[in-house]
Amino acid sequence: MEYLLPALVLTVIAVATVTSATDRRSKALDRRLRRLEQKVDLLLAEAGVQEPEDPRMAEIDDLLAQGKKIQAIKVHRELTGSGLVEAKEEIERRMR
Repeated sequence: MEYLLPALVLTVIAVATVTSATDRRSKALDRRLRRLEQKVDLLLAEAGVQEPEDPRMAEIDDLLAQGKKIQAIKVHRELTGSGLVEAKEEIERRMR
């Protein structure tokens, strides 16, 4: 019984350390991916190449025409894998 508390404390510290290290790696990978996406976007723009639009974007436009902004955001997130803020910003750009 006297070893239970120290063992529990060590377990909690170990879990916190592993979680922290994983979070740092994840954030670093996210930053790297964003930089790579920006570079690809710049290369495409410089080459005058446009990315083909997915046919489901027409579904998003239809939802926007019906005033269903939230549903359009959901479809955009499913289609692109983007986060909520990014999808909302993109949908608002499409609304203009």
